[in-house]
Amino acid sequence: MIDAVIFDLDGVLVRTDGLHYRAWKVIADAEGIEFDERINDQLRGVSRMESLEIILRRATRAYTPEEKQALAERKNAIYRDLLQSLCPADVLPGVNELLSGLSARDVALAVASSSKNARTILDRCGLTQRFGVIVDGNDISRSKPDPQVFLMAAEKLGIPPERCLVVEDAEAGILAARRAGMHVFGIGTPRNLPGVEPIAESLSQVNVATLIGRN
Repeated sequence: MIDAVIFDLDGVLVRTDGLHYRAWKVIADAEGIEFDERINDQLRGVSRMESLEIILRRATRAYTPEEKQALAERKNAIYRDLLQSLCPADVLPGVNELLSGLSARDVALAVASSSKNARTILDRCGLTQRFGVIVDGNDISRSKPDPQVFLMAAEKLGIPPERCLVVEDAEAGILAARRAGMHVFGIGTPRNLPGVEPIAESLSQVNVATLIGRN
């Protein structure tokens, strides 16, 4: 029995990958570091500092901790400016319908994201009130694939992990959910989420019955 559904944010409810890419691209270009969409794919589901470390692997010099912090803060400032363009129209297809269907069946809903900007994104897109619990990068000390964010969401919901389903689009998030002892539903394709079942390309292809087995 699934009593709670815990959603990742970026790429599941709202697509902000392009905004992240644009912000990181500004940073990488200014530093003369190679960065493209292929490299950007490696950043999905991981924290800001971990993303920066991945980007800096291609740098021609070493960076001090202070320099890394400054780069991360500059990236976040650029990204937060870009977030101001978000609105309810940016909610991905099928999301609102699915959330309404789950709520009508008394399924508890949460967002668990490594992003420190999750609440801003939810507010801009008019989604905040749809969720009983929101856990983001400001609440945790260990980002995905560590299960902390999902376990914290389950604890705040008051529902055991084994009765929670996580909806995720990134391998790091899938691994974190499994480590938390939760059920998983993948958003993506077998190519970018190998071995993940069940799976759908977007929530527009999902209804309550296919997600949690309830009509």
